[in-house]
Amino acid sequence: MATERGTPAEVVEIVQRTGVYGEIIQVLCKILDGPEKGRVKRRNVKGNIKKGDVVILLNTEREAKEIRAR
Repeated sequence: MATERGTPAEVVEIVQRTGVYGEIIQVLCKILDGPEKGRVKRRNVKGNIKKGDVVILLNTEREAKEIRAR
């Protein structure tokens, strides 16, 4: 069911907030369709999001870097 505009992925865990003002949320999301179906990837999302939400990923090959404390 991969749409022409992207691939659906379900948010399975909220990792941490990032960005200058904490406006970006780093999440782990499980790919629901396509060649990478079942994989869990770390992505950055802007806006309100909670566990169980479905997001549309335009590019499933990319993955966000893990946030490390300084």
